Amino acid sequence: MKTTKTICWRVAELTLFVVGIPLLGATDEFRAQQPALYSGYAQMYNLDFLDAHRTFHAYQELHPDDPLGFVSDAAAYLFSEFDRLHILESDLFIDDQKFEQRGKPAPDPAVKADFDNDLAHSDELVTKALSHEPYDRNALFSQVLANGLRGDYAALIEKRNLASLSYMKASRGFAQKLLQVDPTCYDAYLAIGAENYLLGINSAPVRWVLRLTGAQTDKDEGLQRLRLAADKGYYLAPFARLLLAVAALRDKDRVTARTLLAGLSTEFPHNQLYAKELARIQ
Repeated sequence: MKTTKTICWRVAELTLFVVGIPLLGATDEFRAQQPALYSGYAQMYNLDFLDAHRTFHAYQELHPDDPLGFVSDAAAYLFSEFDRLHILESDLFIDDQKFEQRGKPAPDPAVKADFDNDLAHSDELVTKALSHEPYDRNALFSQVLANGLRGDYAALIEKRNLASLSYMKASRGFAQKLLQVDPTCYDAYLAIGAENYLLGINSAPVRWVLRLTGAQTDKDEGLQRLRLAADKGYYLAPFARLLLAVAALRDKDRVTARTLLAGLSTEFPHNQLYAKELARIQ
């Protein structure tokens, strides 16, 4: 059924409930903001995956109990597959029919094994951390990332769209819990924004069905959350800006898309994706 397919690919484009938790003050900086770790993300966005893995492995050696080192390494494996398979081309996400008719890519089994191993190790560390401190911020953020990465792999590489939807909702749930603990973790807004925007661009009847499953479908809120992640995020701000560029192109707002892509191209000059997409709309 075409409507079902449309719902599923909206989920794929992404690609991160406790009441009464006391909020921490804004001066209590989010512990996950590690410059050494961010350098690995910068290398990843610049398509320097070998050095990104080296950076993340060095972080793991210094912080063996921190799941962020392992989930970040998994992100580098996922993005390397996206790059190899040319998955993040904007026209794929702007043209609904093209996306629905796309072929199933051929994943690298070795990369998939490393990806799964990193996430499994992260899960173990998260379980250990949360057993001692249920609101451990690094552990919660790692779960936001892990579910987002699994959802992206399931949808964009394996074409398991319903599984991706489940991961998306889980990522958003952990993000909401984390933001109640620490509202300064702006990266977490990416998960909330992505779900609301990607599902919110469906028709009203489809959104109604999605809400029955527990999904969030407010397009305007989604864009607001994505902008917050793009403006104030740390590790995920560049990815949030890329999603906003795609959203702008879908709305035929070429000026905003051009501004976002130009900024990304300047910040990450070795990533030809940004330059290619910018040239496409010049």
